[in-house]
Amino acid sequence: MRALATLPMYDWPEDRARVDRFHARLRALVPDLPAALTRPETAAQLHALWRNPALLLGQTCWGPMGAGLAAHVHVLAQPAYDDVPGGRGARYRSALVMRTGTPCPVPAHDGPALPPDLRTLRAAINAPESLSGCLALARDAALPDLSEAALVTGSHRASVRAVAEGAADVAAIDCRSWALALRHEPAARALTVTGWTALRPGLPFITARATPAPLRVRLRDALVQLGALTDLEETP
Repeated sequence: MRALATLPMYDWPEDRARVDRFHARLRALVPDLPAALTRPETAAQLHALWRNPALLLGQTCWGPMGAGLAAHVHVLAQPAYDDVPGGRGARYRSALVMRTGTPCPVPAHDGPALPPDLRTLRAAINAPESLSGCLALARDAALPDLSEAALVTGSHRASVRAVAEGAADVAAIDCRSWALALRHEPAARALTVTGWTALRPGLPFITARATPAPLRVRLRDALVQLGALTDLEETP
């Protein structure tokens, strides 16, 4: 069975050279990894890849993990988020972006900082099972029906565009994805960060349950050598 690897969570087209370099550095430490990353084109392909017993290295979100993916994979480590506003160690926030509103700095505390009147606003979400794009905002703002009324866009980048274009009023954007949007997405310049969700565990690196334990250890150690963290919190 041919080994597979995918790093889809921050794999923006403009940033793929950096993602490929990270994979190449990992492969230099763990030659068992395939020479090229698999890049699924649809959400269905990604969900299938996450559950593929040949998956040697992947990255996912705690939302899908809580929805059943955890039974199919082992968690290896989590990336550090200290290099982006909203991140702290292995934890991250989502930036709440709107076309208008009072700018909100990153809170010094661990909890959320939410703009007023969220119940009157239509949200754009990347996916109903996304922790950063939907579940975190729904929990912090006590909006259990958020996904039912939201515009489902398919990606954080599409959510940024939807808010900028007026198709939605607010979106919760993973802080690293927001940093990417500020660099690469012109629509982000029309938006203001008006709040933040609470700090939660970041997007874990995973491997299939079928991956042998010694290889899991080598993968974990390689990730740590490249800056990942293993002080994991598995409950969002």
